[in-house]
Amino acid sequence: MTLAYDLVHKLQHAEPLEAWAAILEHAWSICSQPILDGKADAEVARRDRAIGDTDLYLATAGWDLWPHYESSAPLTSNALVQWWDAQSGGRAVLILDALSLRESPWLLAGAQARGYTIHTARPTCAELPADTTPFAKALGFAQRSSLSNNGASGTHRLSGATTESTDIAWRDCANLIGSQPNWVFWHHWPDHRLHDHDDPGKGLSSLTQEVEQHLIGDDFWALVERLSTGRRLIITADHGYAASGLFPDSTKEQTEYLKRTFKSGRWDSETQGAGSWVPPIDLAIDSKHGRHLFVNGRRKWKSAGGYPTLTHGGLSVLEVVVPWLEISHSERSR
Repeated sequence: MTLAYDLVHKLQHAEPLEAWAAILEHAWSICSQPILDGKADAEVARRDRAIGDTDLYLATAGWDLWPHYESSAPLTSNALVQWWDAQSGGRAVLILDALSLRESPWLLAGAQARGYTIHTARPTCAELPADTTPFAKALGFAQRSSLSNNGASGTHRLSGATTESTDIAWRDCANLIGSQPNWVFWHHWPDHRLHDHDDPGKGLSSLTQEVEQHLIGDDFWALVERLSTGRRLIITADHGYAASGLFPDSTKEQTEYLKRTFKSGRWDSETQGAGSWVPPIDLAIDSKHGRHLFVNGRRKWKSAGGYPTLTHGGLSVLEVVVPWLEISHSERSR
């Protein structure tokens, strides 16, 4: 699948705000479509490859859009604060750590099948770096663990929220939800499972099977039901992930540089300038979280212990774009 001429023309000539809006619309149109039963593995892989054409453009002709990402893309953290402040009545946020656009069809289908009203379904964007702690800090939390057992201080940006952060089973999570009107619940799935799907060539496939089992299951939706009882609910993520096991290998010269600079990761604190390749294989970007080096686009390299098959933190669409679903139930929410 190649990018349509109209999209390429827009990306080449539009201002960054419009260009990023076009990228998000394109990615959402691919990833949010329903997935037929029994076709999940193949279909998710096909969609991943389709988004790869956008990543190729951004890594080559459009790499200069990345320095404008933070000021042009709708950051999830800002969207949450704006929604939280504007919402009257009960409010709840369910953050699923590392949930990507790939998983949006199951959320949409599950909400529809279980009688929820979908008020908004769209893509929003991670912080740079696309990692857990920058997102937590963007919301005013010191780190993800700060939310555990309602331990967050009162200075965060989602004022009045009861908070929780855990990786326990969904039904056990549901039992933690009390009658407090405002909740922020940060679950560590699927992020804490990414490294358990590290078999070469099977990472995305085996993770997709696990994702489908979770997101069509009654246990997950039991938590959603408890959070949405008397509350309007947002389901979103701090960042997505890259199916890096499917990425092409870098050349020998580039591999030596990338391995030396990034080890087996996708970003690092900026201690030197970016490399000298044109188009660039890495970018130094100043963000509100500091100056960092990022791997530009879909590329992997041989490294000690093997490059991970699922990872995040670099510059590719499915690492930085996440689903945003706003739902309520007519019998349970105002």
